[in-house]
Amino acid sequence: MNTIKTTRIESLDLLKGLVMVIMALDHVRDYFHYEAFFFDPTDPHKTNAAIYFTRWITHYCAPAFSFLAGISAFLVGRRKSKKDLSLFLLSRGIWLVFIEVSVVGFAWFFDIEFGTIALQVIWSLGISMIVLALLIHLPLRAILIVSLIIIFGHNALDYLNMEKSIWWGIVHEFNVFRLDSGKVLVTGYPLLPWIGVMSLGYYFGKFYDTDFSAEKRRKAFNIIGMVAIMLFFTIRLINGYGNPQHWQVYEELSKTVFSFMDPLKYPPSLTYLLMTLGPALLVLANTEQLHGRISYFFKVFGRVPFFYYILHLYLIHGLAVITAELTGFGWESMILKKWVTLSEQLDGYGFSLPYVYLIWILVVLALY
Repeated sequence: MNTIKTTRIESLDLLKGLVMVIMALDHVRDYFHYEAFFFDPTDPHKTNAAIYFTRWITHYCAPAFSFLAGISAFLVGRRKSKKDLSLFLLSRGIWLVFIEVSVVGFAWFFDIEFGTIALQVIWSLGISMIVLALLIHLPLRAILIVSLIIIFGHNALDYLNMEKSIWWGIVHEFNVFRLDSGKVLVTGYPLLPWIGVMSLGYYFGKFYDTDFSAEKRRKAFNIIGMVAIMLFFTIRLINGYGNPQHWQVYEELSKTVFSFMDPLKYPPSLTYLLMTLGPALLVLANTEQLHGRISYFFKVFGRVPFFYYILHLYLIHGLAVITAELTGFGWESMILKKWVTLSEQLDGYGFSLPYVYLIWILVVLALY
């Protein structure tokens, strides 16, 4: 197989592509899996190992997106002045916010009235870039300190109760608001701690400077990744701060494991970020010299992440429209006013998990 020589850092593309392929599995599950249609697939009382893993493995996607976006910003900045990089991040961030509430929003619901406005991962990336446009003017050490304060300290805000505040939902709390206009606003990805994840990625971009050898970078990423994983288990075992979603002990070991390994994602808790960013660093540490057909397959997706993200949503939802029509639910049932898994008219729709995996494989191959 012929390959093209490029200045891109292959391990970044590989991780980006890997998590994007995994992300597609979660979204296929959203639109096609009848067994977990009306319950949380990580709920220890209702799930099983296969359903749990299918949802749990996708926890790694959003943190990797945000962290890698920060690294990419640093790498772009090596060719730009701080002023130019700020303008680039500001314009890119504003563009992503617009895309979230328009192109992406329509992809999720196919609702021309935009009855639900969901602030999700693309929105959080956009706002994080806007904030990063300011933070890059700080010394790198200061950026690291700010990032760690946000990531390790944001759970202190859990003790503030502002359920009816839209602004608080945007900043720190997952919530659903019904607006006076009749539209629904979902603050799915509050800004904290996502801003800190991206700025931490920006700091880690320095490890790709020319004065850092690949071996030195590998050792650093392996050590930091393992420390993050150990911190996850330590803090999770304490079951206090950093664990808004406490784990429980059940009579069945599997249920206890399900509970323990499912830290709060909305908004992402400290333990959630440690659980996901630690392994992400281990992947980056140990894949720089990884070549071959399989790694190339994932790198293809990692080189065009934004195009892939938009296209995969429209493809999956489009296939769901066709499936709903062919299975007697009618294509109109996929014109959604709320999340597909909450639509009562779809009760009984969908397929078992093996068929979900088959659809996922076909979607990924088609997008390739």
